[in-house]
Amino acid sequence: MHLYEQKFINLSLDEEKLKVIFKEHDTNGDGRLSKEELLKAFQKLGSRNPGWRVRRSLHHADRNGDGSISLDELEELVKYAVKQGYVVN
Repeated sequence: MHLYEQKFINLSLDEEKLKVIFKEHDTNGDGRLSKEELLKAFQKLGSRNPGWRVRRSLHHADRNGDGSISLDELEELVKYAVKQGYVVN
């Protein structure tokens, strides 16, 4: 049971670190991540095909369909990134 708890804690820390990275890429400070900002974030995270990753992340996290990720949608973006294996060291 102890190992499971530790893994859960690490996952939560990874989610927080990913959230910080995504927020840092809101370069214009409008509280939204545009496609260009998402592209740069996924490049920083080491994506092999960041353009494709942006399209997939928008498909999974952009609930209102406006083509960007708002702060309200950020949790879904982070969950998607973790599910795809993105972690921060």
